[in-house]
Amino acid sequence: MSPAGLTPRAADIARAARDLLDAEGPDALTMRRLANVLGIQAPSLYKHFPNKESLEAAVIALAFEEQAEAFEAIVATTGSETQLSALAKAYRTNALAHPHLYRLMNDRPLRRDLLPEGLEARTAGALLTAAGGKDRARAAWAFAHGMTMLELNGRFPSGADLDAAWEEGVRAFALAGPITS
Repeated sequence: MSPAGLTPRAADIARAARDLLDAEGPDALTMRRLANVLGIQAPSLYKHFPNKESLEAAVIALAFEEQAEAFEAIVATTGSETQLSALAKAYRTNALAHPHLYRLMNDRPLRRDLLPEGLEARTAGALLTAAGGKDRARAAWAFAHGMTMLELNGRFPSGADLDAAWEEGVRAFALAGPITS
């Protein structure tokens, strides 16, 4: 088995689907269009994926694996005082480089039942480490996701210093002490 528990051919198909998504957007990601890109008949895809939803889950799983590897490397090579900032930068950079993939991963309920066991937890692990706990990690992710979606959707005024906004948001998380009742 290859990444995300896929057969090598299924992983190749999922990577081609991601490339198609990146290049042409979500409307282009159809089984027929993907088969055409791969030079095969659409029914051949169904030998590897029973439906489009399972194909999309494979694309998401591969993206989660990439994200987990990148985040784990950051935590392993960055001092604890700058891990959160480095993770936020990597998160934003990847989302802006792959906006259609980012939306596929985050704009609707996550089909956890179609993902490999433990993959979501592995992907979140670096953030949990850098944030120092589950609640702070969730809050940091909510901040990063909100900033990302506002930026992708062009919701900030022209000329807004988004780098400064990101830095201020991350700094707030880094400076905040433990929440006590």
